[in-house]
Amino acid sequence: MKAFSGYAGLFAVLLLAPWLISLIGDPFWLSILTEIVIWSCFAASINFLFGYVGLLSFGQALYFGFGMYGVALGISELHLSFWPAFLLGPLSATLIAFLTGLLAVRLTWHYFAIITVVFSLITYFLALTFKSLTGGDDGINFTLPDVLNFMGYKLSLADTTTQYFFMLIVVALCFWLIKIIMGSALGRSLIAIRDNDVRASLIGINVYRLRLAAFVIAGFLAGVSGTLFALFGRYASASYMFYHVSGEGVVWAIVGGVGTLLGPAIGTGIFILIREVVSSHWQHYALIVGAFAICIVIFAPEGIVGLWKKYSRRSRV
Repeated sequence: MKAFSGYAGLFAVLLLAPWLISLIGDPFWLSILTEIVIWSCFAASINFLFGYVGLLSFGQALYFGFGMYGVALGISELHLSFWPAFLLGPLSATLIAFLTGLLAVRLTWHYFAIITVVFSLITYFLALTFKSLTGGDDGINFTLPDVLNFMGYKLSLADTTTQYFFMLIVVALCFWLIKIIMGSALGRSLIAIRDNDVRASLIGINVYRLRLAAFVIAGFLAGVSGTLFALFGRYASASYMFYHVSGEGVVWAIVGGVGTLLGPAIGTGIFILIREVVSSHWQHYALIVGAFAICIVIFAPEGIVGLWKKYSRRSRV
């Protein structure tokens, strides 16, 4: 009950954020908050695999990119309306996650991490090769259709506040989905596989099938974040398929706290805020980001959320 009230409180603050930011008078920060919300979903996809299943993927950028191109090509080439194009992004990512997962989840530990990087690199170079379709590093731009156009009433993501609330609701539903899964029998089975896959198989759990299911779910989440990011920037580029994007997501999840629901969101928010605040004063902001990440890994290996929980337990004793 206490945890639920905490989630509800955080969501209430996020709902009030546009009005709080308007008091500052700089709408730029609403765009930054929207970006944090989107990337939080991407970090959550990495956390779902690593934190709950024990599989560290450096290839989530592949599914992020398919989400981007799914919606971008759906609008620019297939001339779909908003909702069919929006659904095409996550569906494309989910399908490719299923196909690559058939092989990837047969491996564990560093072999799994390596094969996910390989898949990401192969697709990245293919996207560069078929530049006529993907635009390569230059990417492709598109114009957003209306979210809703009914009897003269129009709803468009061109309005930054509408865009923010749309992204927030979609990402909140993704986090809610994760919470539902981890509270179910499927979630408990995934935790059992993470803790001891041999013992889990001995009690009748199909390790391969559940790992594949988790891999596909993580691909779907990454695809949703890619779709939202494409809608946010009206743009899709092959550069977002490169594995360094996955690496950033891994850092965000670890710093925030893997195996926790809100850890990825907190880690993402901290790093993006550091980037925006420090980069405006010092071009070598990456040094600050790196130093902060190293300190968290050394002194708080369970992440910021894990550190908070530890001190909360001590204060109650």
